[in-house]
Amino acid sequence: MTEIVASQMPPILHGPSEKERKYDRQLRLWAASGQAALESANILLVNSGAGTVGVETLKNLVLPGIGRFAIYDDRVVDEADLGVNFFLDEDSLGKPRSQCVTELLLELNPEVQGDWYPKEDDATLESLLAASPMFTVIMYTNPVRAEYIHLFESYSRQHKTPLVAIHSAGFYSSFQLHLPGAFPIVDTHPDETATTDLRVLSPWSELGEFARNMAIDIDKLDDHEHGHLPYVVLLIHFIDQWKRSHRNEYPSTYKDKLEFRRLVQTAARTGNPEGGEENFDEAAAAVLKALVPPSLPSGLKEIFDYQPKDPDEESSGFWIIASAVKDFYTENGCLPLPGNLPDMKAKSYVYIQLQNIYKRKAREDVAQVLGRVRAIPAGEHIDPAEVELFCKNAAHVKLINATGGKAEVDTSLAGRLKKVVDQELANDEFAKEAMMPLSLVPIYLALQATAHVASASAQEIIAEVAKVVPDAAQNESIASAAQEVARAEGGELHNVAALTGGMVAQEMIKIITKQYIPIDNTCIFDGINSRCQVLRL
Repeated sequence: MTEIVASQMPPILHGPSEKERKYDRQLRLWAASGQAALESANILLVNSGAGTVGVETLKNLVLPGIGRFAIYDDRVVDEADLGVNFFLDEDSLGKPRSQCVTELLLELNPEVQGDWYPKEDDATLESLLAASPMFTVIMYTNPVRAEYIHLFESYSRQHKTPLVAIHSAGFYSSFQLHLPGAFPIVDTHPDETATTDLRVLSPWSELGEFARNMAIDIDKLDDHEHGHLPYVVLLIHFIDQWKRSHRNEYPSTYKDKLEFRRLVQTAARTGNPEGGEENFDEAAAAVLKALVPPSLPSGLKEIFDYQPKDPDEESSGFWIIASAVKDFYTENGCLPLPGNLPDMKAKSYVYIQLQNIYKRKAREDVAQVLGRVRAIPAGEHIDPAEVELFCKNAAHVKLINATGGKAEVDTSLAGRLKKVVDQELANDEFAKEAMMPLSLVPIYLALQATAHVASASAQEIIAEVAKVVPDAAQNESIASAAQEVARAEGGELHNVAALTGGMVAQEMIKIITKQYIPIDNTCIFDGINSRCQVLRL
């Protein structure tokens, strides 16, 4: 008897692991794959100046569980540090700042490993970089030694490592992402409604047959059946009806779509005893969005047109899959079907049938793309899951090319900076008349003027900015920004540093996990007016 009862007992349900409970909220954001990427990351922080903003950034990476980090900071803790850095106390005075900060950061998350440098007087940043060819991201805080920039850029080119430059002074801050060439993001997490592709204008044979069979005797259906036809079926049915009276053309103009929507609305039965026909309302509401012919999104067109610049890039999994999807689009005139179906009023078994039709088509499209991938050299080693993810998100794949694309005539940093600055300052003239917020580019220029020096006078800052903006002395916004940066004398306000550190960590997580869309490429923060602006400089 005991054996019978035991055999009828349901299996034991295991709850989430301790780790899943600990990281529950972030797993919902970037899933297990993103968390795994984070836990395999190795971050280097080269800390200089007041050093608060770099530590605050690292704090926001330690908490969600990066794998390991290293801090290079050749300063010792003094009294000034205690007033701006929460990760230092009186016991830290006279000790290496990197050591004290590392020890307290590690207390936040025991699963994270960390180290500090230099531990010897003769240890240099160059020797650290030479001995550690595995940093996932390098971030550094300004003011930084000019010779360090060459080291960072050389390391970035050699190891394809992103660089993050951060500067905080007084009420102002900025940070800049330097990505090693084209940086594609497949899992951009678009809004779920944006990924819906119903194909009602050109249904494939299985979908078309299913819809037409369901609606073949639509006027003879009883009220219950009539009120539970899925709105996809209704749209396909009424598009066929419209085409028969409009020279076999579907509604294309806005006027046509409004007329088509009235056609759908008038077909609803007003006397339905079940209280109205929600399915017809859903169909009418979906007209403007669903009746759109297939087109190539601008982001994907940029990817299709992009020419990889070196053999390693060309043979990467992303570009092989992109080439296969491009061939698929050329042959079929549309992208692979995502396969998701929105909720709609319908009988459960009918909705499941319809859902399976979309899923089968999506799987068929993935199989087609995978076959093309396998035919490309080195494509035989690509994980089918990567192909499936690309196909599902194809319309929303994004290429962040922070180093400049082939369409740009002037790809030099100085040339691009001057072009953007001139445009921003010219726009300010119109913004003043319209009483609109002014550009924050003067703040960026003022901060950059002190990128390699601890502090400078307002006149010295303006003189440096004048190399980019000749009439800087006459520009009120530049003069105001120079005054604030000069007043700060290289000091940081902890609240501004903490806020900036949160923003930088968010962008670094996007880069590490290759999910969501990071900024391209500079963010400027004005703490006086509580404003941010993103510019491609």
